[in-house]
Amino acid sequence: MKFRLALAVVFACGSFSGWSAPFFPPSDTSISSLKFLGEYDIPFNYNFKSTTVGGLSGIDYDRKTDTYYMICDDRSAINPVRYYTAKIKITPTGIDTVEFLDVHSLLQPNGKPFPSAKEDPALVPDPEAIRYNPKTKQIVWTSEGERNVKATPVVLVDPSINLANPDGSYAGKFDIPENLKMKSTDNGPRQNGVLEGITYTDDYKTLFVSLEEPRYEDGPRADVVKTDSWIRIYRYDAATKKNTGQYAYALEPVAKKPKPETAFKVNGVSEIFALSANKLLVMERSFSTGHLACVIKVFVADLKHAGNVADVNSLTENPPTAPASKKLLLNMDDMTQYIDNIEGITYGPDLPNGHKTLLFIGDNNFNFLEKAQVLLFEVIP
Repeated sequence: MKFRLALAVVFACGSFSGWSAPFFPPSDTSISSLKFLGEYDIPFNYNFKSTTVGGLSGIDYDRKTDTYYMICDDRSAINPVRYYTAKIKITPTGIDTVEFLDVHSLLQPNGKPFPSAKEDPALVPDPEAIRYNPKTKQIVWTSEGERNVKATPVVLVDPSINLANPDGSYAGKFDIPENLKMKSTDNGPRQNGVLEGITYTDDYKTLFVSLEEPRYEDGPRADVVKTDSWIRIYRYDAATKKNTGQYAYALEPVAKKPKPETAFKVNGVSEIFALSANKLLVMERSFSTGHLACVIKVFVADLKHAGNVADVNSLTENPPTAPASKKLLLNMDDMTQYIDNIEGITYGPDLPNGHKTLLFIGDNNFNFLEKAQVLLFEVIP
C-alpha cells in the first residue's frame, strides 16, 4: 500500500556460512521473541543500472545461492515494473554492507514491459509481494490491481498472483476466486488494500496470500476503536494454482489517532511469512496522519483450527466462528528505533549461535521524507 513515504532500505552482501536449518521447517519453528540487531538505510533514489531503487515492498532469500529477491512497487511510473537481486552481508551485531546484483523487468505474456498508468491504466499492475521458489526456479509476485471508480471511464483491474522466470519473463498465473475480483460497486476488494502478503510453505507445495484490508462485505476498514474488520488469508495448491481454502483473520485497531482526527488513517496486513504448514507470522502496519512513524506489530497466527470461509460471501453478515488465532510477538513501537513503512519479511542466514535471523524491509514510496530501512532481528527460540 502506498500512503506516504516510508522507510529506509537495507541490503548487504554475503552471509554466514554453514546454514543448517531448512528454509521452511517441516515442524513448527519456535519463536519466543525477536532481538533487534541493527538497521541499514539505503540512500534515497539510489541509482542501479539506470533504475531508481525505492518502493521495496517485498523481500525473499534463497539460502542456496545466498541471494535476496526484492520487488519494487513502482507501477512503471519511474522505470518499468521490476525486481532486484542483492547480497546482504550480516554480522552478529548488525548489517554490514549491501550489494545489488541485478535488476529485471517483470514482463507481460507478450514479452513486453508493463506500461505506466498514463500509457494504459487497464494493463499496469501494482506490485507488492515476492517469493522465490528454488524448486521451480521461478518468482511468484502479487499485484493489488486497481479500482478507480472516479476515473472516466472507470478503471477496474483484478488483483493477480503471477509467476515469472528469473529473467522476468512471464511464466503463468494463479486462479483468482470471484470474491477477489474488482467491482465498480462497493463489493469485493477495496482499492489499494488487496494482495499485500505472500508466502510458501509445506516444502513449496502450498502458497498463502493475504489481503491488506477487508473486502467491502467482510467489514469496515480498521479504526482507532475496535471494529469487526476481517481480512482473508487464501490458501493455494502451488501445483494446480487453484484456491483451496480461505481463512478469516481479525485486524487490530489503528494504533494512533490522526491529526486532525478526521484525517487519513489505516491498519492492514502488509506481509505474511510461513513458520510451518499452518503457522504464519502476520505483520500489521498502522499509519495515521500527523505521525511520521508507522506502528508495526508482528503476530503469530495459527490456521490449524481455522474454519474455511471460502463459501461465505460476507463475514459481516456471517461472522466466522473459527477465525485464525493470533498472538502478539513484537510491537516495534516499543523499540527505540524510528520505524517507517515496513512491508516485507524473510529469513536470513543463521547466526554463529545457531539462531535464525529475520530481515524486515521498508517501502519509502520514493519520498525523501521516508526511509528505506532493512531491519535485522535474531530469532530467540
